[in-house]
Amino acid sequence: MRQQPGVLIVEDEPAIAELIAVNLRHNGFRPTWAMDSASAQRELDAVLPDVILLDWMLPGESGLTLAKRWRAHPRTKAIPIIMLTARGDETDRVAGLDAGADDYIAKPFSTKELLARMRAVLRRRAPEQVGGVVSVGALSLDTATYRVTFAGQPLKLGPTEFKLLQYLMSHAERVHTRGQLLDKVWGDHVFIEERTVDVHVKRLREALGPQAGQMIETVRGAGYRLTAQSIRPTPVQASA
Repeated sequence: MRQQPGVLIVEDEPAIAELIAVNLRHNGFRPTWAMDSASAQRELDAVLPDVILLDWMLPGESGLTLAKRWRAHPRTKAIPIIMLTARGDETDRVAGLDAGADDYIAKPFSTKELLARMRAVLRRRAPEQVGGVVSVGALSLDTATYRVTFAGQPLKLGPTEFKLLQYLMSHAERVHTRGQLLDKVWGDHVFIEERTVDVHVKRLREALGPQAGQMIETVRGAGYRLTAQSIRPTPVQASA
């Protein structure tokens, strides 16, 4: 029998945490509850979950701080994080995504929507069935080893940025709308805004660095394209 996916619920309101946990159990998940930042860290130190549902406003450190720390740590950087919070303004959503969250759900929320988004991030985390190396110019991505290099130098990407880059590299030179990228990278059952694509493209460019980041072009009024033709060679200084 396949093991049930583990979910760490980081939520300081017992009633909300219990409601989420009951629904998760009924839908084939294995929930664990942490009511503050300290207990959440202890749970992570003991066992890594498959998904983290993270509230923003917590006793002790905020969910935003935890997301940044977990995304930066090698042991926890690949765990999908869904922020589940009452802070629903656009600036808050962008801050949550910039902190490393894979998705952002504002309270009050639909249980069906929450489950759909959780399944979506689990699908994105699942390893590719067909391994192989994709190369565009000096940029190379290995789906089997989860490694990305540029001109032979290793690059560090988060799970969503890796999936986004893999899709763009597999369809190089084509222009993709934000809607198309949402469907292909995030899944067609995910209820998130197209603004999410812009945030992750920005993070991907930063992770690729100043040269490789040029390969992702913004096509005004259309979307994004990955091309090797955008790289500007580094100027060579004349010898004295």
